[in-house]
Amino acid sequence: MSGFVLVAALLTLAALGVVAYPLVRRSAQPPAAWPVAGVLVLLVAGGAAALYPIWSNWSWSQPAAAADSPAAMVGRLARRLERQPDDLQGWLLLGRSYAVIEQFPLSARAYQRADTLAKGQSAEALMGLGDALINAGRSEFSGRAGRLFEQALELDPNSVKALFYSAIAAAERNELPVARGRFARLLEGNPPPEVRRVIEEQIRALDSMALLAGAAPASAATPQPAAATAAAATPAATAAVVTVPVRITLAAAVAKAANAGAPLFVLARIPGQRGPPLAAKRLEAGFPQNVDLLSTDAMIAGSGFAAGQELEIVARIANGGSAISRSGDPFGRVVVKAGDKTRAVIEINQLTP
Repeated sequence: MSGFVLVAALLTLAALGVVAYPLVRRSAQPPAAWPVAGVLVLLVAGGAAALYPIWSNWSWSQPAAAADSPAAMVGRLARRLERQPDDLQGWLLLGRSYAVIEQFPLSARAYQRADTLAKGQSAEALMGLGDALINAGRSEFSGRAGRLFEQALELDPNSVKALFYSAIAAAERNELPVARGRFARLLEGNPPPEVRRVIEEQIRALDSMALLAGAAPASAATPQPAAATAAAATPAATAAVVTVPVRITLAAAVAKAANAGAPLFVLARIPGQRGPPLAAKRLEAGFPQNVDLLSTDAMIAGSGFAAGQELEIVARIANGGSAISRSGDPFGRVVVKAGDKTRAVIEINQLTP
């Protein structure tokens, strides 16, 4: 950048010299004209130097990237691949490198090129592309990314990464037995303790979902045994339970899409988070209906919700009779704060795509 400024200054002086020389030469009093020309040169050159940093789009406050910075090295690799576009390993490395510096759209492009060169036979390219698409917000596990993970698993059935990603994708698609089987295979590989705990929690959540799908419908008006009622009335018990009260209604526009006798599932999730819910209930589908979803309705023991936590409550009529969502199931949702005393209203007014 300093070289550019120097050249610009020299060119400015040369241009001013060309303009000033005829004026000085034609002047009746050359000695008096030279100071005027000098002042003119200083004003124009100084003004240009002062205004250029303000009017230009150059980031003067940011230092240039170091020659050996990650961005510079990735840039050199990208330029080399422009000259060697058939280098499969180079494109894989470029995809990984872009992912490291969190340039996920560029990472996806690099992995897409690698997949094209490998003709769909590189598990690394498929997994990298799926991961980049998810991080770039261009796909979800239940969409194209999930299909890429499935293809990668077919190519490399023993890949830990492919097993893990495809298990999550299967859970997103509500293919619970498939997801559980893949998580179980991961446990067979004797993962580190912290990873084992995560996988075991996923398996317990999937088992709870399966049990919930086959459970007998519960009713909000079902009488409780006297002992249970007495226990619930004790301060110790009530202090530990957080309630989310909701009122569920059914919109006339989707009422015809609900199968007769289909159960109603009420689920609590963290907004924007997929996978098994934090808590769930299976009820008879009568409307309008008041439901109190409790923190003790957790899918995994000890992993319910806490007072003040923001939750997305989903009410869905399960035409298939199970917790597995099906296309055409009527549903509705609302975001609430756990423990809020106001009964939120959920109108079932949409159909599952």
